[in-house]
Amino acid sequence: FLFQVHLAVGRQRRLDQKIKVNQRTSTGKLNFTIEINIALAIFQKNSHLLSLLIMQALQSQGLSLPANRPPFQWNRLIVAVALITLAMTPGMLGELTRSLMMDAYYQVAVFVAATLALFYFSERYFNINVTQTLKNARSAQVPLAALLGATPGCGGAVVVVAAYSSGHVGFGAVVATLTATMGDAAFLLIATRPDAAVVLLPISLTVGILSGWLVDFLGLFNAPVAQGACAQPNRVGRLRKRDLAYVAVALPGLVIGILQLTQSPLYDAITPDLFNAIGLTGVLLGIAIWVTSPVGAMTHAEDHPATRVAEETNFIVIWVIGAYLAYDYLVEFSGLDLRILFSSVAWALPLMGVVVGFVPGCGPQVLVTTLYLNGVVPFSTLIGNAISNDGDALFPAIALNPRIAIMATLVSAVPALIVAYGFYFFAPGFMN
Repeated sequence: FLFQVHLAVGRQRRLDQKIKVNQRTSTGKLNFTIEINIALAIFQKNSHLLSLLIMQALQSQGLSLPANRPPFQWNRLIVAVALITLAMTPGMLGELTRSLMMDAYYQVAVFVAATLALFYFSERYFNINVTQTLKNARSAQVPLAALLGATPGCGGAVVVVAAYSSGHVGFGAVVATLTATMGDAAFLLIATRPDAAVVLLPISLTVGILSGWLVDFLGLFNAPVAQGACAQPNRVGRLRKRDLAYVAVALPGLVIGILQLTQSPLYDAITPDLFNAIGLTGVLLGIAIWVTSPVGAMTHAEDHPATRVAEETNFIVIWVIGAYLAYDYLVEFSGLDLRILFSSVAWALPLMGVVVGFVPGCGPQVLVTTLYLNGVVPFSTLIGNAISNDGDALFPAIALNPRIAIMATLVSAVPALIVAYGFYFFAPGFMN
């Protein structure tokens, strides 16, 4: 951590020297007392005091941290410390936590990384301009927008929302992409229940296309109105060593994940030490990338594909780890049988899935998928949530045009309820 502080000081000093050649800044070391207090604040996990001390240390040098590149994100640091503490706890709690972390890595993270790598490297190699393609599509605009939304993750849906804000696509395309998207929860479903994903994703795509066409036919909000510019995510910049390290660890992790998924006899030949070493290294490296990330959920289109893979994969996996821990902790330590608890209100579960889909972000949707994977909620709940949820695409939609964001969400809720209760009444045991 102190090394990060010194790097920040060095970067700012070099920048000042370039701007003001004749003005020299202090080259003295940080005050020893301040360094001791920083170490104590880290030990005590006192983030507020730590923040004040860092500012004091930098001000003593006449410097400040760059506004757009903090050494880490405070809220993420707290989560990371909590996860590592739980994993290092002796006894059953620590063992269960480490096991679930490695499950999240081998069952989800490596497959997410492989999917994103295929998408981003292909995008750069073929030099695809998605926004211009949508604008020129005309009659095929709604199907293309739905297809972008149906791709795992939230990137495709965000692109369509941004295109609407700049007047390149109609409102039907926005409804289509938000209806078809399952967000980051799609990665979890594909990695763990590919049979369910093969059924659910085409249904969501079809419902999205039909909803978009119906909206355009009725002429709802046909003229896109841009209320702001779509802010580009922070750019990471040059390819970092941590990105290459993460990809290097993910390659053998992907092989192990495939062997585990296919139940290959070769999987039994992998020693526990090798399995744990690769899994825990991937998890801890991913947490470090996530904590020190200068971006949110999405990366900049001009960043290196390896950087985009490392950043976005770990944003997703942290949510998956949280959902895994929340479910297993509840079952293991509370003694609750969620299947029995939810079966008493089975008629309301599809509605609950749709309502949870209104919540922006992918975290709640990953939790619903986790409940489905553990047999707690039926397929009707999952598909209702998949159709109604907008994932991270709802955030830029709200920022750009709140009225349109709310309308698109409410419109997508109608087919979500119809499809969800259709499965509940006419195919109650389907894919459960």
